[in-house]
Amino acid sequence: MKKREDYTPEEVLDICREYMNDEHVEFVNKAYNFAAYVHKEQKRATGEPYIIHPTQVAQILASLHMDPYTVAAGYLHDVVEDTNITLGDVQELFGEQVATIVDGVTKISKYKYHSHQELLAENHRKMLIATAKDLRVIMVKLADRLHNMRTLKALRPDKQRRIATETLEIYAPLADRLGISKIKWELEDLSLQYINPQQYYRIVHLMNSKREEREGYITEAIDYIKTSVDSLGIKYDIYGRPKHIYSIYKKMRDKHKQFSELYDLLAIRIVVDTVKDCYAVLGSIHSKWKPIPGRFKDYIAVPKTNGYQSLHTTIIGPGGQPLEVQIRTHKMHDVAEYGVAAHWAYKEGNFDGVHLDDDEQKIEVFREILELQENSDNAADFMKSVKGEIFNDRVYVFTPQGEVIELPKGSVPLDFAYQVHTEVGSHSVGAKINGRMVPLNYQLKNGDIVEMLTSANAKPSRDWVKLVYTSRARNKIKRYFRIKDREENIVLGREMIEDQLKNQSLSAKKFLDKSHLESAVERFNYTDVDELFNAVGYGELSPLNVVHKLVNEDPENKKEAERKELEEKVITNEDKDTKKAPSEYVQNKIQKERSNVNNSISVQGIDNLLIRLAKCCNPIPGDEIVGYITKGRGLTIHRADCPNVQSEEAKRRFIEVSWDNVTSEKRYIAELDIYGFNRNGLINDILQVINSTTNALNNVNGRIDKDKMAVVHVSVGVNNKAHLDQIISKLNSVPDVYQIKRTIE
Repeated sequence: MKKREDYTPEEVLDICREYMNDEHVEFVNKAYNFAAYVHKEQKRATGEPYIIHPTQVAQILASLHMDPYTVAAGYLHDVVEDTNITLGDVQELFGEQVATIVDGVTKISKYKYHSHQELLAENHRKMLIATAKDLRVIMVKLADRLHNMRTLKALRPDKQRRIATETLEIYAPLADRLGISKIKWELEDLSLQYINPQQYYRIVHLMNSKREEREGYITEAIDYIKTSVDSLGIKYDIYGRPKHIYSIYKKMRDKHKQFSELYDLLAIRIVVDTVKDCYAVLGSIHSKWKPIPGRFKDYIAVPKTNGYQSLHTTIIGPGGQPLEVQIRTHKMHDVAEYGVAAHWAYKEGNFDGVHLDDDEQKIEVFREILELQENSDNAADFMKSVKGEIFNDRVYVFTPQGEVIELPKGSVPLDFAYQVHTEVGSHSVGAKINGRMVPLNYQLKNGDIVEMLTSANAKPSRDWVKLVYTSRARNKIKRYFRIKDREENIVLGREMIEDQLKNQSLSAKKFLDKSHLESAVERFNYTDVDELFNAVGYGELSPLNVVHKLVNEDPENKKEAERKELEEKVITNEDKDTKKAPSEYVQNKIQKERSNVNNSISVQGIDNLLIRLAKCCNPIPGDEIVGYITKGRGLTIHRADCPNVQSEEAKRRFIEVSWDNVTSEKRYIAELDIYGFNRNGLINDILQVINSTTNALNNVNGRIDKDKMAVVHVSVGVNNKAHLDQIISKLNSVPDVYQIKRTIE
């Protein structure tokens, strides 16, 4: 079978020809030819030509029947970032729409941030805001991430975990909120493969071992249901749908169940022509099999916010086992599989895409994004709000007039009030749920009818900030007090900062001058100095944090800190005996040339250091390495990806090192954990591979868990990383071995 990511440009065009005319197919082909030319010298981390990546992105978009501009943007999404092509060039050659999409997708690189986490949050903020203006941006972004996840194996394990976690937290929920289940499921499964590979491969193994049994059961169930539905005299399609690996993992984790305890690993889906037929099929099934109470959901009458519609019921099927049945129309099925793309997929001659006013239901999530952006103080807070609210579980409650209001799970009546209107929230005095008075901290439940009691003279309480759940309500309350007490807050905020400076024996005159304050305003992302003081005055920002930034950003303090850090880096036991002042000694050290020091390690600029290889990560020649200055114990060499030296404090003790004069005679220790499914002869097969590639097997031990998953730990002697890679490659060919990791203690 052809690998899903191996589509050729011609095959992408074949998909386009299924729904585009010749002119539009040629437009897409023009984008491919241009991308192939500008990326021709570039390679991916896998070593393959870079053009393979945009080709697969374009294929994913074409399979969703996206318009020609979007498919073309799939080919061109990296040209501005990774080549010398400008956005103006793209607009001139391919038009404004393609340029707009490419601009929205292009990664943010011109800004400087103080931490990786902040950079990541800011990237996501920019992506989501661009998305809210044109949903085609996120379609290209999702396709880009999907192909990157399919080829993630080429990256280092730490990068794999970081990207997989980001995908699970941001991109899979985005696909879900847009209703694109085909992409959502694959992103979730691929993420789990790298975040928790043991559970992923364990579930795969268990599913394969029970495949024939499950397929036999689903065939029997379909035959039973057909006898009931055939009597209705309607057209329908029926088939079994396997659960996805991540959904099984989530159910096992959340419900604390073993795989053998799960009965609903398969569902039956019935697709009909009309809504009337959906309810007719449901009635015929319920008349023959007993439904399980509490397991019926009518998403046709009350659709999900991403447009998903279907009837879900769980019945006691053949053999007394629970069986989930989903019933929907063909149109509903398209929406379930392709989400918003099903609403505005390519229609010849109409490529305007979806903008902010095109469809209320489809883009409500992006209205929320824009509102969170407007009310958030920084990128990290914004992303916390997005992950905590927009991508959280939802509850659906009703106004007394029967209007459905969607809120994140955990919301209270005041959240409901501010969702309806700011004035309703600000003048609230109480709440009735289903006709009964409740406290304002009552957590709303699905189906509640919420009536807010208001008074024209009522005002928000400062205590409400801690009471509400949603950022929308919290920000509305904060804004009320920020505006109401603004002048007092500005004065109070300045006084609080001055007092904090005085407590630390620092000069207010020096640190509250124009240059220092402007730097703090920029650092905390406020519009001006008054807004900074206002934020401190009403409690949004700590005066201690402001003083900390004022002092740390001071040029004199920066210079002094850098000088002390440099001195500390090169002070060892040898330094304690020198009669020279540390700063003079530092200058002499830095001027020295590179020299070979102790067992194949060369240190930039420093001689005569005691050097040892870290036992936690066991670096070997060919690994990327860093030198870590210890206090009183010389220099320790770690692998660059060793988690024990990733903190900011540790990085301040780094010094440049490299492998030098490495010989094939010397052996280095490599520790490996080999994961596999336990079977007779597994360890023997592993040992045979190791003995065929090295004669230095130092240690071997293993363990087996209750699910028959084996972990074999080996310690072997190798010449270099190429030698180790050869061993790992051969171990990967051992049947039932699914993963190999270098051990880090």
